[in-house]
Amino acid sequence: MKHIGVLTSGGDSPGMNACIRAVVRTGLDLGMEVTGIRRGYAGLIAGEMEPMDARSVGGIIQRAGTILQTSRCEEFKTLAGRREALRKLNEYGIEGLVVIGGDGSLRGALELHRMGFPTIGVPASIDNDIWGTDMAIGTDTALNTALDAIDKIKETASSHGRAFLVEVMGRNRGYLALMTGIAGGAEVVLIPEKEMPLERVAEILEQAYIKGKAHALVVIAEGAKYKTSEVAAYLQREEVGFEVRTTILGHVQRGGAPSAFDRLLATRMGVAAVQQLAQGASGVMVGLVGNRIETIGLEEVTKRSKGLDLAFYDMAEVLAK
Repeated sequence: MKHIGVLTSGGDSPGMNACIRAVVRTGLDLGMEVTGIRRGYAGLIAGEMEPMDARSVGGIIQRAGTILQTSRCEEFKTLAGRREALRKLNEYGIEGLVVIGGDGSLRGALELHRMGFPTIGVPASIDNDIWGTDMAIGTDTALNTALDAIDKIKETASSHGRAFLVEVMGRNRGYLALMTGIAGGAEVVLIPEKEMPLERVAEILEQAYIKGKAHALVVIAEGAKYKTSEVAAYLQREEVGFEVRTTILGHVQRGGAPSAFDRLLATRMGVAAVQQLAQGASGVMVGLVGNRIETIGLEEVTKRSKGLDLAFYDMAEVLAK
């Protein structure tokens, strides 16, 4: 294989640039041409291609976001859109493709593979919801960003004796909220995978104050059954009586320089993805399994749902007492 392409798709996550850098420099080291495709599948269909060399990716390893930009593309979900994408790849002489992104991006990679085009997926998602990899690129940085915010909130919470609600991202998965809650010492964590009645939330917070705690912190996943506004409204009812402050972290969790863990993970995955293409592989994702980078079939990745180990939830409840 003499010419490969690389694109980032879907939601951005810290570490994508480190992965692009690894793909480009590994490809060049193997004697390949490397083409960057801008704006994900939308840019692929539009033919937004640019040749990349070692200097194209200089100084980007510490940057958040993606220098290739990203987007979501409804057209690529159609057969006509995918055929146009394949035509563009052939037109530019690209023989293999590395796709960096989340669940939807990997489904797109699988479709190109099914059409006979060599494609390797790299998991990048702050939600850590991709089956087949212990960690996705960006998750660790997002976790540390949320944790830093919670540490600061706990300081002001201790000064005022209020209940603080902090909403973190994660779509319909509670990984980010649960790990943030454990590491941040939250009294309550609300996640999609484990329902907790609002009466129980109020009871736990009340017990925290009775025990003499200087603060009460609730971490809420954006996909939890009760929205943050509903939890706040319940706790502030006259018969419950809490003074509540709410913080929604939102897209701040996607920003910031990637952590050392994410830079190393992204680099290892980028190198492995190019090596797999060079060896003739296609239709697989490179993932972290234990401390090793392994390949997992995209068919398996996209049809299976990554669960949450609820032993961590039990741990959070014990540690909050």
